[in-house]
Amino acid sequence: MAKNLEGQQVMVLPEGSNRVLGRDAQRINIAVAYAVANIVRTTLGPKGMDKMLVSELGDIVITNDGATILEEMNVEHPAAKIMVEIAKTQDKEVGDGTTTAVMLAGMLLKKAGDLLDQDIHASTIVKGYDLASKKTTEFLNKIATKVSISDKATLEKIASIAMGSKSIGVGTNKDALAKLVVTAVTQVAEKKNDSYFVDDELIKLEKKAGGDINDTALIQGVLVDKEIVHPGMPKNIKNAKIALLDCALEIEKTEVDAKIEITSPDQMQAFLAQEEKMLKDMVEKISATGANVVFCQKGIDDVAQHFMNKKGISAVRRVKKSDMEKLGRATGAKVATTLDDLSAKDLGAAGDVNEKSIAGEKMVFVENCKDAKSVTIFVRASTDHVVSEGERAIVDAIGAVSSAIEEGHYVTGGGSTELELAVQLGKYATEIGGREQLAIQAFAESLEIVPRTLAENTGMDA
Repeated sequence: MAKNLEGQQVMVLPEGSNRVLGRDAQRINIAVAYAVANIVRTTLGPKGMDKMLVSELGDIVITNDGATILEEMNVEHPAAKIMVEIAKTQDKEVGDGTTTAVMLAGMLLKKAGDLLDQDIHASTIVKGYDLASKKTTEFLNKIATKVSISDKATLEKIASIAMGSKSIGVGTNKDALAKLVVTAVTQVAEKKNDSYFVDDELIKLEKKAGGDINDTALIQGVLVDKEIVHPGMPKNIKNAKIALLDCALEIEKTEVDAKIEITSPDQMQAFLAQEEKMLKDMVEKISATGANVVFCQKGIDDVAQHFMNKKGISAVRRVKKSDMEKLGRATGAKVATTLDDLSAKDLGAAGDVNEKSIAGEKMVFVENCKDAKSVTIFVRASTDHVVSEGERAIVDAIGAVSSAIEEGHYVTGGGSTELELAVQLGKYATEIGGREQLAIQAFAESLEIVPRTLAENTGMDA
């Protein structure tokens, strides 16, 4: 922005740009946001349709998950980006309900646009919406039903409903997956004072195509997508004593530039022998603790692998930090940053550590951990597309069950809650004087978009 000699503003814009002001800008922003909401509207509910998304590189995603659809879309308009952020925030905070959140936001904006056309000032609409939002929260607290972490049957119903809209979560699959999700969530839940907290990060989701959705399993421990480093190492270990290392089992290079002059074969042999001795000493320190399985976040030298094999120690290298943390929570092991810090009391325990070949790839299963505070749900399905949708269904169910446990309440679905709120808000609107009453009534009418859309998606008149 610059000023000419007369003091008038001169806008410098890229070629082809348009500048929209005032009411026209409001109309465009509302229209864009409502258009984004309509994109995901047809995916809502158990009869919602899937969408096929094809990227510029030809990658295909088939899903009816609102957050995934909006995340895969390449939107540029600021209003559209805000709608995408709504979905992301809902997904991050709750784990489910992204489509509903975006639809409600779109309808609230559309109703606000109608009020603006009636010369209702924007600040009046905002005030009315704020009053309606607070009253809605009061109504929700009144009609919500209590649920406890011990009420597994109700929690399983909540999980089933969350998965019901996904094509993968239908029929007998839905009930089996719901039990699996509830078991996982209740196992990692921690009680703080009189309430529970669920860290979803402690539930690892690993997926592999090539099986059936009924093969999806809950592992009382951690599945590590790596293989045991040496072919001679034991592949099936009972009563494993596990060491977690955040240090390399290699000869570290010095930070100081130095040169070693070797003038004879004997000197070379002595140099190599010293390296071998250092690596052997590392393995001896591990062996002295009683560990028979090692998960290392960094590299393991070939010579160290040889000595570990001779000691009967199985090892996995370059394990992700997140997996190391989960292994610690599942087995009770503490991560050692140096071998000097490692002792027998730092070791974790697992009933079984097995290397298995799944769909042509080797994976390490750390299973049957006692009182595991980190678990893995291993998702199987016939194709990559189906297994990805199965994963999304389980993520939604985990979010819904976690929220129910943390909040201690739930409300019924099928649009019944939204309809009741709309009725109560309609009554409340008549008690409010001034133009805010119109905004509250618009808020109430916006809530009806949920049952109306559910009916439309089943082919009924709405």
